[in-house]
Amino acid sequence: MLGLMIAHGASAVRFGHFCRLSNKLLTRYSSKMTAESHWLSPADRDHSTMELKATGWVEVDDRDAIYKELHFKTFNQAFGFMTRVALQAEKMNHHPEWFNVYNKVQITLTTHDCGGLSKRDIKLAKFIDKVALTM
Repeated sequence: MLGLMIAHGASAVRFGHFCRLSNKLLTRYSSKMTAESHWLSPADRDHSTMELKATGWVEVDDRDAIYKELHFKTFNQAFGFMTRVALQAEKMNHHPEWFNVYNKVQITLTTHDCGGLSKRDIKLAKFIDKVALTM
């Protein structure tokens, strides 16, 4: 889009306005990322992972991540579940690592931005559990 503006003779004022808007959006996005993406404190981590372990999540041995495997009655149920999670993940800009074969969905959550488990993973895991209960 920026290239089109320049190619079509956009004025310096329009170009400057576009850059200021981009910087504002980038600043908002960056502050949101740091607020939600940072690692959990040890106390928060212990509390959150204990809650999630009660619903079937396990900590991954060789990395800072959590994992859960879900089984559904049919492929359609599994795919419907994945669709609902995908919509929420897109809203959160936090996408799971997952694998699906027929009625089985395997999910790993970690935050690549901070190199490990974060508040965003806990929030998405809780959403996943909530959706799974309705399926």
